[in-house]
Amino acid sequence: MGFRCMFKVLALFAVTLTVTATSVAGQAKAGCQSNCGNISIPYPFGTGSTDCNISKRFFIRCNTSFNPPKAFLTTSDIEVLHISLNGYLRIQYSVGYDCYNSSGSAYYFDAGFRLSEFLISHTRNKFTAIGCDTYAYVEGFTGRAYSTGCVSFCYDVADLVNGSCSGIRCCQTALPKGVTDYELSFDSYWKHSKVLSFNPCSYGFAVEDGAYSFSVSDLSNINFSKRKFPIILDWTIGNRSCMEAKMDVDNYACKQNSDCVDPENGRGYLCKCLHGFQGNPYLSYGCQGEEDGIHFGHFNFVTNI
Repeated sequence: MGFRCMFKVLALFAVTLTVTATSVAGQAKAGCQSNCGNISIPYPFGTGSTDCNISKRFFIRCNTSFNPPKAFLTTSDIEVLHISLNGYLRIQYSVGYDCYNSSGSAYYFDAGFRLSEFLISHTRNKFTAIGCDTYAYVEGFTGRAYSTGCVSFCYDVADLVNGSCSGIRCCQTALPKGVTDYELSFDSYWKHSKVLSFNPCSYGFAVEDGAYSFSVSDLSNINFSKRKFPIILDWTIGNRSCMEAKMDVDNYACKQNSDCVDPENGRGYLCKCLHGFQGNPYLSYGCQGEEDGIHFGHFNFVTNI
């Protein structure tokens, strides 16, 4: 075989290996649906048959009445936007609001949800409130009751600046660790009467850090109440630590060439491919080794052929 032909064969072989190893990272269980519309559903999550997910908490409901189909968390109305094998998933949820007219309160929605198995990430989300006469706070449970929130005021359109969220017109605060649920509450000192012409509503929402940037137009836009924002949830396998999980060989979720790690948030454990391997650590032989070779640009020329 001539050098040019050998060059093409080796390049094609190496590219095939790379593509195969990369695709394993998002792989579903054998024989199971790997996508719901544009969303990849990697094991331990699964959709369709309940045999496709590691437990019922990891079931993804794929609603095909949408075009493209949409993924939802178990049997809830919480839409899933992305699932990461690094122990988090991105969902989308509604804004809460407290709106007024010249006669007083007009309409109110205390947006919130309750999760039994997943935690709202305390490092990747911010509770955000916007308004010029706004007290907004969240309450929930972390093993014990918690409450946190912030205050936002402004008195004139001239006070408004795009992008700023420091307590004037917009405020943000961190959510506590271990949060499984939250419910919004609002209060308004003057019922927005002093700012009604340009800000009839208070809004509150949990949002992925960096996913929302304040805009002056949000204060007067009554359609802002229809917005939805991404929220990051943390997930783990079971309720046992790594040390405890390894002792139960039959139910241990980490497969060949992987190990478990303890999470930053909550109980349970995660699986991760060992150094030098990549793929899905929850599937048998899902973590594949990287081929030894010499790298030229985007091609990997294997030396042992």
